Amino acid sequence: MNQHKKGLLTISVVMLVILQGFSQNITLPPGGGNQKASVSQWMGLVKANFKYNSPDVTSPTGEDRTGNIWGGLVPWGMLNLGFGSAEASPWRAGANENTVFSVSHDVTIEGKNLPAGHYGFHIIPNETGKWTLIFSNNYSSWGSYFYDPEEDALRVDVSPQDCEFNEWLTYGFENRQLGSCTAYLKWENKKVPFQIEVPDIHEQYLAQIRDELRSSPGFTYLSWVQAVNFCVQNNINLDEALTWADYAISAPFIGRENFQTLQAKANVLKALGKTTESDEVMDKAIRNPAASVAEIHQYGRSLIAEGRNDKALEVFEYNRKSHPDDTFSTYVGLARGYAAVENNKKAIKYWEKAIENLPENQKPNLSYYEAELNKLKE
Repeated sequence: MNQHKKGLLTISVVMLVILQGFSQNITLPPGGGNQKASVSQWMGLVKANFKYNSPDVTSPTGEDRTGNIWGGLVPWGMLNLGFGSAEASPWRAGANENTVFSVSHDVTIEGKNLPAGHYGFHIIPNETGKWTLIFSNNYSSWGSYFYDPEEDALRVDVSPQDCEFNEWLTYGFENRQLGSCTAYLKWENKKVPFQIEVPDIHEQYLAQIRDELRSSPGFTYLSWVQAVNFCVQNNINLDEALTWADYAISAPFIGRENFQTLQAKANVLKALGKTTESDEVMDKAIRNPAASVAEIHQYGRSLIAEGRNDKALEVFEYNRKSHPDDTFSTYVGLARGYAAVENNKKAIKYWEKAIENLPENQKPNLSYYEAELNKLKE
């Protein structure tokens, strides 16, 4: 063979190797018309997702398979599919590739622990009784042909329910709360629900907050106030929240002693049962030069809500004295304060003054204020 032919042969072999290396299937529509689908739900910081292929009740040839899905197309129990390494396979809970359930953080499924990760999702349907949900560590296989029970991460039993007709197999989420939801599969006239819960949802937020306070959000006192208020609202982490409140007030460069920061500290102290200290801080807060009429007024209303009516009246009287130019909100405060201590005569007097000085933006609420006045008169 001459050198020219040898060169051509060498080039042909190299090209064949290159072409084989790049060989791949072209993209075609999904088999059986089973379109890919994905649905996600957040529970606080936690994301749960189903990625699946969605068959429909009507077959690709147009046959109506209503009444022949459960126990027919989807057989009861485990089945030898005649292919792959599995001797007995559950239903793949969808079509084509694995149905994949993923979760970003550790959760519980029907009260049992499931670590963060991706899972092949399978179901063992039964003609009577409960159905078994399987979360397999193998999520990359095609269907259930290679199912291995040794790869199970979790099994739970749930009760299927009858439901409205669903042409397409569909996953979704309902009963959505901050730290829980109900995931479900619906197809034809069956629904398979299961409960997902996030343990210690507030602890997850605290970890996130601590991390963020060490980054750019921590360079403003408002972030520290928000962190404090989160702890107070959920009655958690109060000792650390108190140090955060002090930081919001006095940290170098970013600390501010104003109504917001002082109120945040007072709220922590109150949550810790230190009511006297809390009152002292709030007295300082309402006397801060930057404290607004609205802030002081809302503090007074919160005292009424707590049943501390005498203290509320003191606050409303201070608001009127320190903001004489406000001839509406300060009078409303006095009206509420005197009504709270059952001094109706003075309450009527200040409601009338407030209505006399009704600002333009409050005129749509005139009937409400008049009703409050009339209740006292009656």
